[in-house]
Amino acid sequence: MTSHVSVSAPTEERHPGTTAIDTRSTLDVLRLLNDDDAKVAPAVAGVLPELALLVDRAVASIRAGGTVHYFGAGTSGRLAVLDAAELLPTFNAPEGLFVAHHAGGLGALLRAVENVEDDVEAGRREADGLRAGDLAVGLTASGRTPFVGGALARARELGAVTALVTSNPDAPLGHHVDHLLAAETGPEVLTGSTRLKAGTAQKLILNSFSTAVMIRLGRTWSNLMVDVVATNAKLRGRVLRILQEASGASEGDARLALEQADGELKPALLSLLAGTDAATARAAIARHDGSVAEALAALVPAPGTTPAPETAPAPGTALAPDTALAPAGAAAAPTTASPATTPATAAQQSLTGDRS
Repeated sequence: MTSHVSVSAPTEERHPGTTAIDTRSTLDVLRLLNDDDAKVAPAVAGVLPELALLVDRAVASIRAGGTVHYFGAGTSGRLAVLDAAELLPTFNAPEGLFVAHHAGGLGALLRAVENVEDDVEAGRREADGLRAGDLAVGLTASGRTPFVGGALARARELGAVTALVTSNPDAPLGHHVDHLLAAETGPEVLTGSTRLKAGTAQKLILNSFSTAVMIRLGRTWSNLMVDVVATNAKLRGRVLRILQEASGASEGDARLALEQADGELKPALLSLLAGTDAATARAAIARHDGSVAEALAALVPAPGTTPAPETAPAPGTALAPDTALAPAGAAAAPTTASPATTPATAAQQSLTGDRS
């Protein structure tokens, strides 16, 4: 027997300004859509304080060995899959650090699968692998999707931190999470079509969340993506350009530094900034949780300060996979000046106190 549910949420209400949309010109239709889209960014701005708390909890969780999990159905689930997938090439995030759980699995990405979003037990099963301290983020425009509710309930039972991203300030699931992010986008241009404003709000929130987490984890230098994975010609060119912009090195010196760092941007950058070899740079980055800024401050202290002793890792200590030591005997990175006059001094002067 087919069941029916009457959903009460702002996203399900009829938009008073678009009731005649089917009689308007094509340009007018597009203007109505565009005008409504303009309401999304201010709605997302309203949840930024809570989102900042969630980012900080995610960073603490990851540094303690935890992982981030997204749960969603339909548009929400597809956006979750997209965000998690993009973190590997953009920030070289380890596989499994961010995991998207889409109701219905891969088959539901391209084609709607009947009733999967209504399956509470399926949501619970998806969350079975979470551990205490992990982060579970549910995404549902209406704030009631049973699959998401089941996942968040199971996550709480296992000791995970829970959050809900929704467009319903009175979301039924909002009473059962640690962090509620309700971007009040209101009725859709097409009644109930939450792939419009509600979906856009979710995309903006996910973009901001995962990007801020990566910044706090030290996977950027200034506003440059120094952990980007060069998987094609365009990205290889970008890596070289980032290295030149961040260090002030010539193209030739930048290419040589990359070669000596086995193509890894971070150790190449630090070797140029600190006037050291790639192996030393890689080890310093590993000791400072992947942060080029903190590694640079340790290797080349600002004028008038005393550096903390930089000692080699204890014998047998394993480094993170993306910061493993270079083979012994690796050649020193090219420098055009002594460490005291490398770009490190100028770079440190631009660092802010909260740069991680």
